[in-house]
Amino acid sequence: MVGSRFPLCRPVWPLRVIMILIFALAASPARADCEDLLPRDSPRRAEAPRVIRPDDLLRLRDIGQPDSSLMRQPSPFGVSPDGRQVAFFLRRADPASDTYCIGLVVVRLDGSAAPRLVDLCGEVILSTTVDRGMVMPVGLPLSPRPIWSPDGRWIAFLRRDERHTQLWRVPVAGGRAQAMTHEAVDVEEFSWSSDGHRLVYSIRPDAAAAETKTDAEGLVGWLYDARILPNIAARPRPPGNLDVQIKSVDVESGTRANAGSQDTARLRAMGGEADLAAVAANGRKAFTRRDGPEPLSPVRIVASDAEGRPTICQAAACARDVLGLWWDRSGRELRFLRREGWARETMALYGWVPGGRSPRVILRTQDVLIGCTPRDDDLLCLAENATTPRHIVSVGLANGRDSKVFDPNPEFAAIRLGKVERLRWRNDRGLEAWGDLVLPPGYRGGKHLPLIVVQYHSDGFLRGGTGDEYPIQLFAARGFAVLSVERPAFFAESVPGLKSWTAFNAANMKDWAERRSLLSSLLAGIEMATARGLVDPQRIGITGLSDGASTARFALINAPIFAAASISSCCVDARTAMSLAGTSFADLQREMGAPTMSRPDDEYWRPYSTALNASTLNRPLLMQLADSEYILGLESFTALREAGQPVEMHVFPGEYHIKWQPAHRQAIYERNLDWFSFWLQDRKDPAPSKTAQYARWDEMRARMRSGSSR
Repeated sequence: MVGSRFPLCRPVWPLRVIMILIFALAASPARADCEDLLPRDSPRRAEAPRVIRPDDLLRLRDIGQPDSSLMRQPSPFGVSPDGRQVAFFLRRADPASDTYCIGLVVVRLDGSAAPRLVDLCGEVILSTTVDRGMVMPVGLPLSPRPIWSPDGRWIAFLRRDERHTQLWRVPVAGGRAQAMTHEAVDVEEFSWSSDGHRLVYSIRPDAAAAETKTDAEGLVGWLYDARILPNIAARPRPPGNLDVQIKSVDVESGTRANAGSQDTARLRAMGGEADLAAVAANGRKAFTRRDGPEPLSPVRIVASDAEGRPTICQAAACARDVLGLWWDRSGRELRFLRREGWARETMALYGWVPGGRSPRVILRTQDVLIGCTPRDDDLLCLAENATTPRHIVSVGLANGRDSKVFDPNPEFAAIRLGKVERLRWRNDRGLEAWGDLVLPPGYRGGKHLPLIVVQYHSDGFLRGGTGDEYPIQLFAARGFAVLSVERPAFFAESVPGLKSWTAFNAANMKDWAERRSLLSSLLAGIEMATARGLVDPQRIGITGLSDGASTARFALINAPIFAAASISSCCVDARTAMSLAGTSFADLQREMGAPTMSRPDDEYWRPYSTALNASTLNRPLLMQLADSEYILGLESFTALREAGQPVEMHVFPGEYHIKWQPAHRQAIYERNLDWFSFWLQDRKDPAPSKTAQYARWDEMRARMRSGSSR
């Protein structure tokens, strides 16, 4: 896990002390004003709704990982031992200071008291993943779950300061937080011992040694092998298989020791939450397993029956797309959450008694439920939908009714949003897909609107698409129609007999079958929106990050309907794929059927390569890329530039695949709004600071109209 620059940690002090500090620090460098981290009173109902502003989206208060499509994320909730309170982290970006406010919040579930901020401090903890055996940065903020002590007097949590993540605790009744570990490496997982006298935690002690070893290797030159990803850096990536050591610290004396077997087992059991496993209070177990080694083998729910025998749920509802498992308090009924329905647009909660009848439906909803955790006979979940930002709800497991526990963004009740309509269609492969069509607030028809396509998931609150760079409701407020699309199932899912993930990926890649399937879905959705008489077919823009950027580039090459584009990552071209992404990526491409660097095959790449199609692309393309990825876009950018095409690239420092810095996200929002307003509405922002921007774009447009090239 990695972090970066943020305000110094500070405890929650009395107002008088805070005011003294405000005056004392008036001349200090800019940092976030966290006084509004907890929301103030809800807007009065008499207030007229106002138009949405960029800060409304940029400064949304977040709980959990912000990407709504990541539904199998660990729960951010720590429920108190008596079940009456819940603790969680609240996070708010501040673009002006390019920092975040992060607070540990406690809420009483009966609503008898206002939410309390018990700790305000720390840097954001950013997620990493292990890919091709290496630790890879991602850029998504983590929201580690705080855990209450068995006696309910303390809350333990992870906090990051000065680029180190350590274990802390804070008294629930109020007082200063205290660091419980001072390890040289990051603390990753933790739990309380059963008696509450110790905190048990995991570290990877060899992480620092691995970096030292890499430094030593650099003195004689790093061996260029699969560890080096040129687009990120010449330095080899850290290995992802370092051993985990589990330790404990006595909370009173601070004495550290290696954890005993009981504490080790307890920590590992708690860390398994994301692996779809559940253990009841009476010891009954439940988990999911794949029926076979093939990628498309059905995933089934397995649970202990009353006699302790493993029972497989054979019902269709238990077969796939399960997101969470929880036992009731008695350990009799297993509850599980899954996606189902048209292109998996519906979330459904079931109850199943192993060995009994088929699962019963508790709840079906098109709201997104994330990070659910049991509390008595209810589930606490994060909930959101297309027009409602994320909030905490309690879902009754007896009847499926939900009640709001905490709304971190009550201000949205006074914000006027565009109307959202759900569209459903099939692509030319017969695959189900859907999208949300968003129209400008107050739009009553009679005028054809420019359309912007945002990709590639449309789950939950319509904020900025996957990666959060294309502000859907801000586009709508500017007079655009927006089609936020949900990608269909992978093409390879319809191919029988695939025995491995390599074969699965190769089936998607063959003749660009997956790209053609996605483009067909995209065009079908656009056609459905256009058929309503709302869209000007001459003014359609397309956007995307990651898979969405790949679809956008494939669409520009193979479908002439798009008038402008903006992408957030780029590109897989013939030479880039086999060189600039490193040997491990090149090997992966070869496994999927790509030609080698020494035996190039332009015809293989032509349907997909921006560089090979540069001379005919002739559509304005904006590229806003992370500094860890922009090198992958140079082949495309250079070819487009040499062909005199309207292309512009911006590079953001210290960023990853998902851009996380608030000032950068603000700039990206604003430039995307300006870009599509210029090309699809012929509008300019009169701000003097943008004179140079529009001079560049005017020159691009003049070249396009004259048909000239460099």
